[in-house]
Amino acid sequence: MDFEFKEEQLQLADALKRWIARDYGFEARRAIVASSAGVSEQAWATLTELGLTALPVPEAQGGFAGDAVDMFVVMQELGRGLVVEPYFATVLGAEFLRLGGANPALLERVATGELKLACALGERQSRHDMRDIAARAEPAGDGWRLSGEKKVVLHGAEAGMLVVSARSAGGQRDEDGITLFAVPADAPGVHVTAYRMLDGQRAADVRFDGVQLGADALIGQAGAGWTILEAALDYGAGLLCAEAVGAMDALFAATLDYLKTRQQFGVPIGKFQALQHRMADMYIHLEQARSMAMLAAVRLRSGNAAERRQAVSAAKYRVGQAARFVGQQAVQLHGGMGVTDELPAAHYFKRLTTIELTLGDADHHLARFMAQPGFAGAPA
Repeated sequence: MDFEFKEEQLQLADALKRWIARDYGFEARRAIVASSAGVSEQAWATLTELGLTALPVPEAQGGFAGDAVDMFVVMQELGRGLVVEPYFATVLGAEFLRLGGANPALLERVATGELKLACALGERQSRHDMRDIAARAEPAGDGWRLSGEKKVVLHGAEAGMLVVSARSAGGQRDEDGITLFAVPADAPGVHVTAYRMLDGQRAADVRFDGVQLGADALIGQAGAGWTILEAALDYGAGLLCAEAVGAMDALFAATLDYLKTRQQFGVPIGKFQALQHRMADMYIHLEQARSMAMLAAVRLRSGNAAERRQAVSAAKYRVGQAARFVGQQAVQLHGGMGVTDELPAAHYFKRLTTIELTLGDADHHLARFMAQPGFAGAPA
């Protein structure tokens, strides 16, 4: 399989890399994270100018119709730069709108950078099972009335529109009966409690108290949202794998540089064979994770649902393993400095840890992979 990137993709990656090095360095990022907003409008404007907000949007809505491989290139660079802007949350929300054929005007606003999105999916009891939905949506006149609470909504306070999953029929863990909505963040009855997460990203808990929605808020068909929800979650998991690869790449390079400069007994500690072996193990984990993440991106592009499920879960599992190993080894090789706020290594490790727990951890995706038809012991 050809994993070579096209010239346009490499040029986009290079442009992103130059911007991060020039304007989004480690100290600049720390200042953004520590600010009251936790994000930078100037950085968001730059992402828009680079065409990143338009990249995954269909051409009919003013976008570039970029596929998962195009997005792999972007997310990998954002991972290297530890970028904390609400880009992932927005493009994941855009994927819901695209799959559901929802109001095209929303996608047009995403493409121009005017509208940020967030996905309110997880609940207190659901953990990694996004079918476990207690939030309720009931018909009300020509529209709907939405009630319930969503937890750890990435960039929920920064979004102008929320993609929300709710149950309109069936049992709490049924695939049937799930309905998806595009809910204005400022609608009456929407209550947002924002906070900063371990990795510096912003999140929020969102409560919906009888929020009245029109018929145009519906994404896809009522009660049949699981197909869209599962496909969008796989898309998001694939993007997170790419971001993790970029973060591991940067963390590996930083650790290698540290071993070349830190001296003990009059020589760089990178001369010690035991540490060279550990770096070699880190490199193997990184390259295996990169290969699986790229395969997942290709499978996402293919449109085959069975292949998509297998490849994404396999990648999320392998990337999760690699992220933990590379992060732990990097911290240990940096010594006590590896856990301090002043060193990038600690920030990369925190982000990798958060990615591993987002949209299904390694254990969740291993179980999902094993349950796919064709796996030994799984129903055909």
